[in-house]
Amino acid sequence: MSQSTIYGVHAIKEAFIAGRELIKIQVQKGLQNPQIEEILSLCRKHQVPLQYVPKEKFYSLKEKNHQGLVGYISPISYHSIEQVVPQLFEEGKTPFIIVLDRLTDVRNLGAIARTALCAGAHAIVIPQTDAAPVNDDAVKTSAGALMQLPVCREKHLKTVLEYLNQCGFTTMACTEKATNNIDQIDLSGPLAIVMGNEETGISPEIIKKCTELGKIPMDFGVSSLNVSVAAGIAMYEAMIQRKLAGS
Repeated sequence: MSQSTIYGVHAIKEAFIAGRELIKIQVQKGLQNPQIEEILSLCRKHQVPLQYVPKEKFYSLKEKNHQGLVGYISPISYHSIEQVVPQLFEEGKTPFIIVLDRLTDVRNLGAIARTALCAGAHAIVIPQTDAAPVNDDAVKTSAGALMQLPVCREKHLKTVLEYLNQCGFTTMACTEKATNNIDQIDLSGPLAIVMGNEETGISPEIIKKCTELGKIPMDFGVSSLNVSVAAGIAMYEAMIQRKLAGS
């Protein structure tokens, strides 16, 4: 399935009825009528991100019966972390989850997903808002990994981490603010590696929810790495430890 764009009240309403996964809805600023309100209500009910845009956004769509509304359908179906984790335990697996805090670049998302699949991760968690969309570009960069790896789009990452902590996970924030290197932390059990935004890193409120902080040791004057590269290093450290432990 590929990402598609839909226009107008009827098409978007039908997408909701059919249970399609919507990345976001764009609505023209200032529009107010019962049909628009119905769509806004559906967005709130189904927790679909809503973006208000100026009317100029729609000038190039004159031939479309857009009615001031554009919807973007995801190329994948999303999962719930509270369904994924119990299923992994039931299957006798030691869960390995990647949590992405506000990544904005779809290429980074795709690259991380590709590495995650290779490194044996079981799922990726992203927030509903302030995050790169899982669109065709992300799927292409992931070399199809996003079509194979469960993606959980959750409202609050803090709640996700609290849940994982209660399930006995080590939740490790990969951050340069850490004291310990990632190879000094036990990553062999149920694990969630948390990676942060390309510019600001992991938000303080998310770091507070993590049980461990780990950094990637770096020399030769380099102070930071691209987030997808850093994620790859952290995931492969976890993979090595987990193989040695038989996880």
